[in-house]
Parts: sequence; structure tokens; C-alpha cells
Amino acid sequence: MPELPEVETIVNDLAPYVVGRSIVKVTAYDTQVLPQGLADFERRLTGRRIEGLCRRAKYTVADLSGGERLVVHLRMTGRLVLRSPGAPEGRFTRLALTLDDGQELRYADPRQLGRLWVMKAAEWAARESRLGPEPLSEAFTPDVLAAMLGHRRGAIKPLLLDQSFLAGIGNIYADEVLFEARLHPLRAADSLSPAEVVRLHAAIRLVLQRAIANRGTTFSDYRDGLGRPGRNQLALAVYQRQGKPCPGCDGVVKRVRIGGRGTYFCPTCQV
Repeated sequence: MPELPEVETIVNDLAPYVVGRSIVKVTAYDTQVLPQGLADFERRLTGRRIEGLCRRAKYTVADLSGGERLVVHLRMTGRLVLRSPGAPEGRFTRLALTLDDGQELRYADPRQLGRLWVMKAAEWAARESRLGPEPLSEAFTPDVLAAMLGHRRGAIKPLLLDQSFLAGIGNIYADEVLFEARLHPLRAADSLSPAEVVRLHAAIRLVLQRAIANRGTTFSDYRDGLGRPGRNQLALAVYQRQGKPCPGCDGVVKRVRIGGRGTYFCPTCQV
């Protein structure tokens, strides 16, 4: 957390308020979230105009005047929220960017795992080149997925979590996707039939689009760009439902560890 749907929701929330605004002040309460150091971060950000805002994989990317980019990775517990002038500081606020209309774009993170960078275009391009395709793009077709899976012998669940294979899917949505596709998380990726590949492709798009429509999944930390929790946790079929009835058959949801990650699935209908 947050995964593709959460970051997409945050970007959609923030874009109408921040695109076209300039950053007039950087206030840092914890420089741990700034790998390049506060002085360089502040110098390269102050006075810049936000010309665009988008999501790539699990990153939030703001295009800045002058050609650089503000790149934010929320990792496990980060939040990027717009606040009105004078709104009380949250307990875990690590950074605040004051905009030219007085609004503040605040980064909060209880576990201090997230990171913010100002990157040159070439720096961002190098990082982006290591990311897999976007699962909701028109270019990501069943045929493309089949080609991607064809030479992969490992289990499908860890592969879905590999950001260099496919961008933006994390533990929650990998489990939900595999349930929707009726595929066991330990199935070898290259063992899927053509029909199963089509089913998996459809499941990826359905699960992610549904989560975006539900404004993301909130168990504890995630909030959207305006500080509100998501509601997709109410739509989850298997994730964190160990011991509960499978919504698709008479089986019971099971939890195992695969690749070091807790994995939820139905052993009856996922084969």
C-alpha cells in the first residue's frame, strides 16, 4: 500500500488544484524522506510551476517548469494530501509545499519509508525505463501479456508483484486479480493456457478499475488526495479474509506465504 488504484486516485484528486500553481515555499520537518538533501530539494523546487501531474506505476510525477520533475513514492504508509492554509499539522507530517494560492501539499508518513525527489528528465527516464508496462494502457493487450508470460517459469503471484514485469500491482491487488482469474498463486507463469491468459488480462483490468472507482483500499493509513479514506476494502474477495467463506464457491479462503508475502486465495476454485 498504496498501489496503482490509490496513487491514481490521489493524482486525480490533486490535479485540478495543483496544476498551474507555483511552489513558493518548502517546509521540511524530517529530511529522511529527501534522499538528495533539503538544500538541493528546496533550491530546485522553490518558484517552480506545476505544469502537469500523472501516475507512473506507484509513483506520483509532477512536471515542473524548467523541465525537471517532482517524483513521490508513498511506499507503505505515505500520504500526499492538499490542506487549506492554517490547517493543523498532522502528527506524521514530514514535508509541506506551500503553493501560490496559500494551499499546502503535505506529505505525511508514519513509518518514514516514502521518498521525494526532484529529478532531471534524464534521471526520471532512467528510472522509468526499469518499470514494466501500465496494466490499464491500451497497449497492454492479452497478446502482449501472453508474450510476457511465455518465457517465465516462476510462480505467477511473485511475478505480478515485480514492477519491472508489470507496473503498479502490489500484494492486495495481486491476490484479488488471481482470485478473479481463478488462478492459483503458485501456478507457473508459462503454464497458463491461452484462455487463462485472456482471463488473467481481463481480471487485472477489472480489479484495478473497480478499485479506482471505489477510490482505493483503506485498512489504516491510506487517504486520498483530499484526506478521505477509500472504500474498496468493502469489495475485496479474498485479501485478509482468511478462514471466511469463498465468495465464488463452497470453499474457505486460505492464507500462505509466497515469496515472503502473505497470500490469500481459495484452494477450491483457484487452480
